[in-house]
Amino acid sequence: MTRQLRCDVLVAGGGSAGIAAAVAAARRGARVLLVEWHGTLGGMATAALVHSVCGLYLLREEPGAVPANPGIATEFAARLIAAGGAVGPVRMGRVDVLPHRPPMFALVADRIVAEASGVQTWLHAAIAEVACTAGRVERVVVACRGERAEIEPAVVVDATGDASVAALADAAVEIEAAARLQRPAYVVLLAGVAPDALEGERRLQVAHRITSGIRAGRLPAAARGASLRATQVPGEAYVTIDLEPPHGAPYHPLDPSCLAALEVHGRELAFSIADFLRQHVDGFGGSVVAALPARVGVRESRRVVGERRIETADVERGATFPDSVALATWPIELREQTTGPRLRYPRDARPTEIPLRALRAGGVANLFVAGRCIAASHEAQASLRVIGTCLATGEAAGIAAALVAQDAGAAGDTAALAALVRAGRGDGVLPEPRAPVRGGASSARQGDRR
Repeated sequence: MTRQLRCDVLVAGGGSAGIAAAVAAARRGARVLLVEWHGTLGGMATAALVHSVCGLYLLREEPGAVPANPGIATEFAARLIAAGGAVGPVRMGRVDVLPHRPPMFALVADRIVAEASGVQTWLHAAIAEVACTAGRVERVVVACRGERAEIEPAVVVDATGDASVAALADAAVEIEAAARLQRPAYVVLLAGVAPDALEGERRLQVAHRITSGIRAGRLPAAARGASLRATQVPGEAYVTIDLEPPHGAPYHPLDPSCLAALEVHGRELAFSIADFLRQHVDGFGGSVVAALPARVGVRESRRVVGERRIETADVERGATFPDSVALATWPIELREQTTGPRLRYPRDARPTEIPLRALRAGGVANLFVAGRCIAASHEAQASLRVIGTCLATGEAAGIAAALVAQDAGAAGDTAALAALVRAGRGDGVLPEPRAPVRGGASSARQGDRR
């Protein structure tokens, strides 16, 4: 029997953007249902073992990291550091990043969501259907292991990374040509590495040995997309491999056969590289593959067509908008090939303001979008997709969703709504929330968590 539930805000996707959206909406009085298809929250930071939080800090020539976005992005970083899950921030070239341990990221995510009264979390659950009437999402079907629940949300936040809700709602979406899509990453953890194996110039020496191994036929050519980085735990190192589909197949991040081939290919490459390091590189003689990701790290897929698309030129010049709700501070990081990133920095290190219109799905009044699938060009998305920015856009979307759930008329004045969102992020004082318009997470608790 299909259960029927109601909530104020349904957040689809429990990655960085979804976590922030759910917590922000709940803190504004909304009853929230957070749906995630993995067994952990955190998205790429946990399931794909992406082990650095980028986009948290302003670009600066001077030393000393300065947080870019007040609110949950800064709070989450502080809690991660306090829990022993991160050390830093660390300056890497011209940027500041926060290296972290993915298991601790998951734990901090659990805690911050659990502390937000009004959030119910469903793991191992996926969005299966979306029904719209007169330009509004009226019903969302959530599926888990053959069971189904029909959700009636006042507002939806699509934080799936793939604009899945938007696509199912027949909202306009776009995707870059296969040849230009950002290539995915496959990340594994090595243990048993000598403490100094990647210190200083030795990291470059390891990269050179991998290149030499490819030339000598000891490694497949696809291993050229590999890089290594020591973790904060002695004896551990991450191997990150940028992937192309095997056998010259086209890359399509929404095709299950392509994703399956990438997962198998990634594992084969990871173990081949680990074997090579163990046999041919000093400091890796006792190393083993200690952890595999739950999924390949997709960097780009569908993007929503919003009310305002953030263009490449906007990022290059550090654009400003009257309905700004967050700042993007990461350079354009293009990974269209597996030979490493190509970075383009904005003029004078200016941050890019993210307009609320880029977080609104065109033609669907009660659908907000957060994370890597917001309205942006292919190259702009290469700046906006990083975890720190996803936390910021997630919080903005969550606040906006809560406000619209409390007063549907708030959706009509984008500038006024954006001002309230900015206030809710710590730039001012948000008015006390009104009573929710629907029975939400309290009614959802009548069923079991699936």
